[in-house]
Amino acid sequence: MAEIMAPSAGVRKLVCRLCQKGFIKAEHLRRHERCHTGSKPYVCKECRRPFARQDALTRHEKLHLRDVNVKNGPSPASMPSASLDSTPSWDTSSASTAGPASTSATSHSWGDSASNHHSNMHNVASDLDFALIWPDSEDLFQSLMSSDTADQWQMPLGTLPFPPVVQDVNGMNFGSPNSFHDRSSSVGAIPSGGGHQAVRDVTEMVTSSSSSVTAAVKATSITSVFLDECLHMFFVRFIPTFPVLHRATFVFRECTHALLLNAIAIGSLYLGPSDSVAKGEALWRLAHTAVATSWQSLITHNGPYDTCKGVQLMITALLGQIYGALSKNRAIRTTSQVFRPLGFFWARHCGMYDSQPYSMENLPSTDAPAAEKDHQWRIWSAREIQQRALLAYYVLDGLVAQMSGDGASARHVSNPLSLSSSEAAFDASNADEWLVHMHSQKPDQSSFRAVFRSLFPPVGNFRALDYQFSAFSLRVVLEGLQSLISDCDDHELTVGVPSLSDVRRALAQVHETISMSIHFSAAERLEILLRWHTVCLDTMIHSTVLSRHVCSRYNIPQHVSGGSRTVELGFDLLEWASTEDARRAVLHAVAIQDIVEQLPRGRAHVVHMPSSLFAAATIYVVLSLAGAATVNLPRTIVWQEALLSHSDLHLGDDIRPPSGSDTRRFVETEQGLSSNPSGGAVRNLLYELNSMQKLFRCLSSQWGIARDMEDIVAEWIQLCH
Repeated sequence: MAEIMAPSAGVRKLVCRLCQKGFIKAEHLRRHERCHTGSKPYVCKECRRPFARQDALTRHEKLHLRDVNVKNGPSPASMPSASLDSTPSWDTSSASTAGPASTSATSHSWGDSASNHHSNMHNVASDLDFALIWPDSEDLFQSLMSSDTADQWQMPLGTLPFPPVVQDVNGMNFGSPNSFHDRSSSVGAIPSGGGHQAVRDVTEMVTSSSSSVTAAVKATSITSVFLDECLHMFFVRFIPTFPVLHRATFVFRECTHALLLNAIAIGSLYLGPSDSVAKGEALWRLAHTAVATSWQSLITHNGPYDTCKGVQLMITALLGQIYGALSKNRAIRTTSQVFRPLGFFWARHCGMYDSQPYSMENLPSTDAPAAEKDHQWRIWSAREIQQRALLAYYVLDGLVAQMSGDGASARHVSNPLSLSSSEAAFDASNADEWLVHMHSQKPDQSSFRAVFRSLFPPVGNFRALDYQFSAFSLRVVLEGLQSLISDCDDHELTVGVPSLSDVRRALAQVHETISMSIHFSAAERLEILLRWHTVCLDTMIHSTVLSRHVCSRYNIPQHVSGGSRTVELGFDLLEWASTEDARRAVLHAVAIQDIVEQLPRGRAHVVHMPSSLFAAATIYVVLSLAGAATVNLPRTIVWQEALLSHSDLHLGDDIRPPSGSDTRRFVETEQGLSSNPSGGAVRNLLYELNSMQKLFRCLSSQWGIARDMEDIVAEWIQLCH
């Protein structure tokens, strides 16, 4: 490719002929061109491994010298294993992922943290020479570390989501000076005729802001091995619980850097070394800066199989907001909430709602040529990824609305998208396997809008919904019902919003659908039921608002729901604890805790777990403070009766259903908490709160917001003693 000179702002730049990207130096252009050609001209003399850059080859050759020293040291066979399978199920904070990690789901264990020798093994393994799982990680690393990275994402003043000056790079504390006069080049009062100086000062400020982001990345000692490990963990740990990217057809070189950075940032949460979180945070900031300042160009990106532009921008923002919403960094959490509605806007702007789903008429036969099957498989996967990414915005929107106490950003019940394909088809590892699943089951292309219409039938209809739901589609439906709860007002009817009784009857239908769906795996069923119980609990009492009431009454600072919202005046916690709704809520809270403890390894960090567990803990503490520290549960729980009151069934006050059920007796009598005629299990809620505190501690290794939740639960436990 020839070098083309193009003027830009008074500087003659070298422009890539393929992507029109400009460079100041010829060596930068030549290095960039190798991303298009795949050329790796530098070859190791020892192992013949090719590299795209000379400095990468130089570092690699040093590893061969290390191998000579390793041979004179301890035998690798005598070193302890660093396999993920050797760690307790929830103790991923000390697991090494230097090599491909095991993804088996074994029995769940809530033990103490294992020995730190796994973290030490990470340092040893990082020095060894092994092939990267994602070989292009080296090229991505070189690109991030290149001197022209800051030039790629220059930003206008005021667009940075964090202050411009780095005070503590290693700790990732992006601070700001006490005043602009603290800077060597002050932007203070501009005297007459000082316009040129002001422009120079602002230019320096913007340049400093851009450089601070990349400087933080360089200061955290990020390596290509780290990027490789994180991307691996993203696909083997996160994607199985939130399937929005397709591992089998994923092509590294077809992805924008911002998308890869957010995927890597999420993957870093599953690594063992203590500095992994700081490194991931630095990469998240870099990706966020790219999106905030370069979305105009990112929205024009069109992958080889995409039906419209901007798909990768939408996925990038989605991953970034998931990371942010559950981050331990409160500023990042706020940033995520502020940017939440943008995904819906970008999707509409790019016409994603108008994209037609994959036509079954294009499905090749099983004896079609391999090239044709592979081509159609990639077309289908691109359509499915686009649809799932947009549906994932609805999932995230409902989750954040519930966690923050705010309303939803979109009207979920008017969602025109069709149901996603089955997980079996999406998880297929090759075109032939995909075809087998596609031919064996007819995908349901009904819209979510039609599903929500079916959820509000005539009174008394609690039959299972007649749709081919994937586990992911059911999660979208649940968040739609959660959005309706967020819009409900307990005191007066909101125009266009179903009543809570209507929502509870819809939830009863969803539960029947879950029970009748035999194609879900055990883990998928538990994940869906975990969210179902949380949404049901919120129809009894808004758990986020309730937690604010507790913290406000006892002057406990809380940073989970964010903002500085006031609580409802006149709400009596102790009075509510004696109501029928409180007894129904505690049944769902107990179910939430039980499901969390049953989830198998590898699926134990689904994104809605922290908020679900915190909702359960809130119910526990309110009942404990009200003196109901011991709960006598029914022997068996009929969830329709635990969810629906006689008023939900539109029965008159003088007409009550038969009271023969243990569940109904529990929820409808004030002695339900203390009496135990059925001989069911007995739960001491204070003991369970202590157990939950440990669960939050384990969760915080992946989702940092659980650390703030743990602090609140610790304060609540002190109140109950």
